[in-house]
Amino acid sequence: MGGRSVDIGDTRATFPHVMRAKFGPRFFFMLTESLVEAFRTRLEALGFDLADLRIGGTPNRPLVQVRIDCPPRNVTVEDCSRASRALEQWLDAGGPLGNRYVLEVSSPGIERPVRWHRHWVQFVGRDVNVKLAGVGRVRARIIAVPTAEIVVLQAQGGAEREYRLSDVRDARLASDTDG
Repeated sequence: MGGRSVDIGDTRATFPHVMRAKFGPRFFFMLTESLVEAFRTRLEALGFDLADLRIGGTPNRPLVQVRIDCPPRNVTVEDCSRASRALEQWLDAGGPLGNRYVLEVSSPGIERPVRWHRHWVQFVGRDVNVKLAGVGRVRARIIAVPTAEIVVLQAQGGAEREYRLSDVRDARLASDTDG
């Protein structure tokens, strides 16, 4: 997604690392690579992996949803508290979202999001429930990740096929009880 800012209509980005677009009465925030990296490095220093980051809410009160992981063990309530305190300290000291925000820190859950290239590589051999542009939602096995832009998936009952990661709209690890 790069660090370019995209404005839609007359709505301009007010935060240095967040791009904002207005669709009707609700606002949402698109993540830039630099914002994701800022969260990732702060969490990595605490021993956590950034599993997911979503920012929504309104421009005056962003909702920051952070999911952390710490393989090989499960995330604890204490882990979430430690991460939350560290992120609050950074955000309150002049972080990219101003000082009026709502922060939620949690574990990624059983159906963990598969968001970034490093996650696709980490979960080769695992099944995902994935929504693909032009295809819809399918359950598929991650076969390979040959480049930073391509993933090879095998849909249940189908052949192996390459997909651009930019065509992946939503992917989550499939639980053993799915499909």
